[in-house]
Amino acid sequence: MQIKIHKLTPERLGDYLYFFENVAHTDNKKWDRCYCIDYCAAHNNRTAKKFAIPDVRKKYATEYVNSGLIQGYLAYIDGKVIGWCNANDRNDCLHCYGWKKHIESKEIKKKTKEKIKSVFCFTVAPDYRGKGVSTAMLERVINDAKKDGYDFIEAYPNKEDTDMYYNYVGPIGLYKKLGFENCTETKWRLVMRKKL
Repeated sequence: MQIKIHKLTPERLGDYLYFFENVAHTDNKKWDRCYCIDYCAAHNNRTAKKFAIPDVRKKYATEYVNSGLIQGYLAYIDGKVIGWCNANDRNDCLHCYGWKKHIESKEIKKKTKEKIKSVFCFTVAPDYRGKGVSTAMLERVINDAKKDGYDFIEAYPNKEDTDMYYNYVGPIGLYKKLGFENCTETKWRLVMRKKL
């Protein structure tokens, strides 16, 4: 099984939308068409009721991809998109809904002079889970972050075991395997960091 990883660009918008509409959450309708927009932009007003409407989320997702506000990687096997990893510049996400709801705390500095790439989400097609897709995506994120001059890469896994859906942040073991170390913790999350 050869996994190919491509950086999300406006040219791959169609694959990105297709993945979230037809692949990502076929076994979890509760998160249907999330488009991973909670961890992507300072102006993400996720608390608005309109964000509950999938077509509204799609509109924002399209805007975010085309403007570069959401960054990450798509995984492919045999030309089919089967995975997504949201990896964004931390300073660009400090006011987004996902950061404020799940990560923001007194233990984590807000703006920093250090250049930090944050890994927020992994979503893998049900038939391809447990087959190394997330590892391949994270390895690509690490390599690109090094090339792009980042000082650290950071991730925020859950402190407690949870079901596979709420483990979208990636399991602790994945990060340990690739050299991440515990940096601090919040009420619900560990903050794991790898020096680049």
